Amino acid sequence: MTLSRALVCILACALAALQSGCAQVPAKESPPQAASASQVEPAPKPKPETKSGPALPPQDLTPQLLYEYLLAEMALSRQEIGLAAKVYVELARKTRDPRIARRATAVAVQARQGAWAVEAATIWLQADPTSLQARQTLASILISSGALQDVRPHLEMLLTADPAQTAQIFLQMNNLLAHHADKAAVAGLIKELAALHPTVPEAHLAVAQAAWNAGQPDGALAGAAEALKLRPDWELAALFRMQVLQQRSSTEAATFGRSYLRSHPGAKDIRLNLVRLLVADQKKNEARREIQALVKAHPEDAAVALTVGLLAVQMTEWPLAETHLKRVLDLDPAGNSADTVRFYLGQVSEEQKRADEALQWYRSVMPGEQYLPAQGRIANLLAKQGKVAEARALLQGQQPDNLAQRVQLTQFEAAILRDTKAHKEAFDLLAQALQKLPDTPELLYDYAMAAEKVDRLDVVETSLRRLIELRPDHAHAYNALGYTLADRTDRFQEALVLIDQALKLAPDDPFIQDSMGWVLYRLGRLPEAQAYLQKAFDRRPDPEIAAHLGEVLWVQGQHDEARRIWKGALAEHPENEVLRAVLKKFLQ
Repeated sequence: MTLSRALVCILACALAALQSGCAQVPAKESPPQAASASQVEPAPKPKPETKSGPALPPQDLTPQLLYEYLLAEMALSRQEIGLAAKVYVELARKTRDPRIARRATAVAVQARQGAWAVEAATIWLQADPTSLQARQTLASILISSGALQDVRPHLEMLLTADPAQTAQIFLQMNNLLAHHADKAAVAGLIKELAALHPTVPEAHLAVAQAAWNAGQPDGALAGAAEALKLRPDWELAALFRMQVLQQRSSTEAATFGRSYLRSHPGAKDIRLNLVRLLVADQKKNEARREIQALVKAHPEDAAVALTVGLLAVQMTEWPLAETHLKRVLDLDPAGNSADTVRFYLGQVSEEQKRADEALQWYRSVMPGEQYLPAQGRIANLLAKQGKVAEARALLQGQQPDNLAQRVQLTQFEAAILRDTKAHKEAFDLLAQALQKLPDTPELLYDYAMAAEKVDRLDVVETSLRRLIELRPDHAHAYNALGYTLADRTDRFQEALVLIDQALKLAPDDPFIQDSMGWVLYRLGRLPEAQAYLQKAFDRRPDPEIAAHLGEVLWVQGQHDEARRIWKGALAEHPENEVLRAVLKKFLQ
C-alpha cells in the first residue's frame, strides 16, 4: 500500500523529530486561551533559548511509535482534537522526549484537557529542566486549573532564573494569575514572592495591584507607596496610587496628583488624570490651567490634543474644545481618531449655533464607529430646520449592520418626533419597534419616556418595571419610575424607595440627586430637598434642576435667590417647558 504525499511528509517529520538531535516536532496551531479552571491558558512569551538544546533520550523509531505519531497528526487534521491529545500524551509518556512533550502540551491545551496538559508539561520540564518556556507553560496551566500553591516553586524559579527579567515577570504576574478565583490567595502569594525581591519596585507594584484586585485598598496604597520610594519618578506607580485614591476621594487623589507634579512636572499621564478629576468636580478654572501646562509641555502630541479637546467638550468649553480638536486634525489628519474628531467638531459647531458648519463636519465622517451617530445628528439638525420628513427618510434609508444599530436608528427617529412635539407618533413608533424587538432595554426606557408624554402612566410603570427586571442595575430606570410617581401621583413613599435605590447605584448623578430633592419636596421635607437640589445644580446647572431648586427656595421664602436661579437658567434655555411653567406659576 502506497503512502500519500501527506503521510510521506508526516513520516519525514516523525523521523526528524525522533532521530535528529536538533529537529523539532512541527507545531500545527497557536496556543488557545483559557476560559475556566478546566481550560488552560497559554504561557507568556518566553525569552528565546540560547542553548543548543536539551539532551535527548535514546529512542528508536519503532513501527508502533510511528503509527501513533501518524494517528495523532491525522486526528488533528480531521479536527479530532481530543483523540490527538490522548495519543500525544501517551507518546510523551513513552518517549520522555521534550519535543514530543511540548507538542503534547500544546495539543492538550487546544483540547482543553487540563489534566493531560499538566502531565505533558511536567514531562516536558522534567526532560528539559532548564527550559523557561516549559516552566512558564506549566505554571500557567497549574494556575488555570486552580493549583495555586503548586505553582509557587515554578514562579520562584522564573523570578530568579534571569535577574534581567525579574521586573518584567512581576509586571506580568497579575495577568498570569488573573483567572484564579481566590483573589485574596493570589494577593498573599504575590506578597510572599515580592518579599524575596524587596529592592525591585515592580514587585511592590505587583503587590499593590493584587491587593486592589482582592478588595484591599489599604494594601494597594501601601504597595504603590513602596514602589515609589524605590523609584520616585515611576509614573506608572504614581498613576496607580492616584487612581486607587480616586475611588476613596477625588479630593485626596487630586491632592496627590498636584504634589507629584510639583516634583515631576513632566508626568503627562498624572496631569491628564488630574484634569479629568477637576473636570468631573466642576473645577473649571484649575482644569484650564492644567490643560495649558499640558499643551505647553506637549505641543506636537496629537493624543494629548485629542484628550484635551474631549475634556473641553465635557466642560462645555466650546471654543477651547474646537481649538484642540482642530489641532488633532492638523497634527494627525489621517489618524485613527480623525472621524471621532470630526464628529465632536460637529457637536461643538452645533452647540455654538453654527448649524451649516455642523452639518459639514457630520457629513465628513466616514463609515465606521462614528458614522451612524453622525447620521443621527444630521437628521436632528434637519428636523430643527423643519425638514422632519427628510430627516426621517435619512434614518430609514440607513442599512444597520446589527441589532444594536437597528435599535439606535429607532431611538434617533423617536427623538426627532419627541423634539418636534409629535409625542403620539414617537409613542407609536417605539411600540411597533418593541413588537419586533421585545424586551430591548434601550427601547423599553424610551417607550416609557414617550408614554409619559401622552399620559399613559400605566405604560410608563409596566415598561420601567420590566426594564428593572431585565436590568436590576439600571439606575435611570429606578429614577425615572420614582420621579414619575413623585411628580404625577401621590405615591410618594414608593417613589422615595425607588429613587433611593437609583441613588445607591449612581450616587453622583445630578439628575438622580434632583429626583431625590423633588420627592423630598413633595413629602414636605424642605431643608433636605434643598440640599439635594443644590448639590445637583452645582454639579449640573440644568434648566429643570434650576426650576426645582427655585421652587423649593421660593416656598421657603427665599424669593430673591429663586428669581436669580430661574432668570439665569432662562437666559441659557429660553424654550425649556419645565422652566417656563414654574416661572408662570410663581412670577406671573
